[in-house]
Amino acid sequence: MHDEIVQQLSAQIATAILKQPGKTLKPDQPLISSGLIDSFSLVDLALFVEDTFGVHLDDAELNSDTFDTLDQLAALIESRQ
Repeated sequence: MHDEIVQQLSAQIATAILKQPGKTLKPDQPLISSGLIDSFSLVDLALFVEDTFGVHLDDAELNSDTFDTLDQLAALIESRQ
């Protein structure tokens, strides 16, 4: 399940945010702290997560402590399902 979530998140970020559909993101690659995605993209990603996985994310969670890698985000999603 974890790997499937990571794959879906990676595809969404590559396609919708980075506009590079062929790009593959590593599960431990920093997203926010590296500047790969900005705060506007972070909100879009949070909405995708809520709609796709049926989980609620608090605004306070939209930061690099909980949302910086695909692994962190997948673990957060799994803990809410």
